[in-house]
Amino acid sequence: MALNALLLGESEAKHLGIPVQRLKRQLILLTAVGVGVTVSVSGLIGFIGLVIPHLGRMLAGPDHRTLLPLSALLGALLMTAADMVARVAVAPAELPVGIVTAIVGAPFFLYLLFQQKGKFV
Repeated sequence: MALNALLLGESEAKHLGIPVQRLKRQLILLTAVGVGVTVSVSGLIGFIGLVIPHLGRMLAGPDHRTLLPLSALLGALLMTAADMVARVAVAPAELPVGIVTAIVGAPFFLYLLFQQKGKFV
């Protein structure tokens, strides 16, 4: 898969026959359209895009063939759980789902930051 080849670096991916510049443009365009549509429908939800791919990588490893579907599934599960908590926590009122995702995501993101401390010196 081309994304796995990019993990080796641009030079190695080019040697494997991957059109790196074209692939990067396509990925940026696809990501921008996907994010734009998602945010326009659901609103801004923080921490999902920061935390879920790292959690997926911890569970499945670096292979994008399993990482991408797992990240989509974990993101959907976390959003569903956060929405249920937001609806039930202060019933009959309702919390914004972004607060729930921040409560879950911020500690995990801090854990990731402290785990990486010293590796990028």
